[in-house]
Amino acid sequence: MPALDGAIGWLNGPPLTTAALQGKVVLIDFWTYSNIGSLRAAPYVEAWSRKYKDWGLVVIGIHSPEFAFERDAARVAKAVSEFGLTYPVAVDSELSIWGRFDRPFWPSRYLVDAKGVIRFHHSGEGSYDETEALIQSLLKERGSAAPPAGAVKLTATGVQAAPDIACIQSPETYVGYERQENFTSPEPVAKDRAARYTSPAMLEINQWALSGQWTVGGERAVSSAAGARIVFSFHARDLHLVLGPRSDGKPVRFRVSIDGHPPLESHGLDVDSAGLGRATEYRLYQLIRQPEPGEDRLFQIEFLDPGVQAFAFTFG
Repeated sequence: MPALDGAIGWLNGPPLTTAALQGKVVLIDFWTYSNIGSLRAAPYVEAWSRKYKDWGLVVIGIHSPEFAFERDAARVAKAVSEFGLTYPVAVDSELSIWGRFDRPFWPSRYLVDAKGVIRFHHSGEGSYDETEALIQSLLKERGSAAPPAGAVKLTATGVQAAPDIACIQSPETYVGYERQENFTSPEPVAKDRAARYTSPAMLEINQWALSGQWTVGGERAVSSAAGARIVFSFHARDLHLVLGPRSDGKPVRFRVSIDGHPPLESHGLDVDSAGLGRATEYRLYQLIRQPEPGEDRLFQIEFLDPGVQAFAFTFG
């Protein structure tokens, strides 16, 4: 197992070292707090920590940021508290620990045996039963008293609810130009400067566009005037968008619609049935959760105040 030094801080306990972990089975979980996959996997990681900590398992979360705002240790601490994580979390804001592991992603899990050898690696969601079975196997191999059998059974809610995998046909989509795909506004992206954009009359599935005045940067787009919009043709049960408030911290009001109408019973946690909500902090916002998914839908979000920061769409 690579060294765990280089974090700017640790939460839920003192810093841990590879030497201090000798003789323990260790689960390393790379995550970041605005990533939907990380949030949906977190209840399993927490459940494993609680279930097996007395049998020799040490769970360590490595919070490695995807976006610049996730480097802030106070924001990470708030997320750890809100999602009820009790295991130690390294705040890896400079990606020091991230860079020592092979092919990490958000989320990624590594299982390390009592001799310090990485025995399992999985990137992305899923493989929960496989992970837990290997935890039990490595604990037995370590010589622990028989650990609890069976797999944890969870029914998470909110943004942490399991995705409708069969329905998802839309990929994670970034608004900033560094990883931008399927952008269909007719105007070329004016990198790092304000420009006016329009949306085409029709969008094919998974195409999206800006409308109004925006400044598109490498990892985000910032609206320059009230009335700026984003439209997205998607196919999934849930639609999420990572947003931030104005640079001075003031909230930004927004209104969402689906197929040109208020979302009604298809509204997400962060909007009401009329589609109204506010971007008050840097995080993932659940905007759409359909009770009966299955069709291509046209999503629109209109920002009623200037200055919103839009980062990435994800689906569930």
